[in-house]
Amino acid sequence: MRAAAMYTLIGTAKLNDVDPQAWLADVLGRIAETPQSRLDELLPWNWVPEQKLDRAA
Repeated sequence: MRAAAMYTLIGTAKLNDVDPQAWLADVLGRIAETPQSRLDELLPWNWVPEQKLDRAA
């Protein structure tokens, strides 16, 4: 079951032209401090790498 969940996450990232390793590493680092109301920003189709967010600020 865990493998299926991981394959789904990786596949979803790939379908959205997102590097799965970069996405997952970034999301795992940010998820604890992200308010529940903003979790949709961490989904692969909405994701902006934290590096790009830092440069934009």
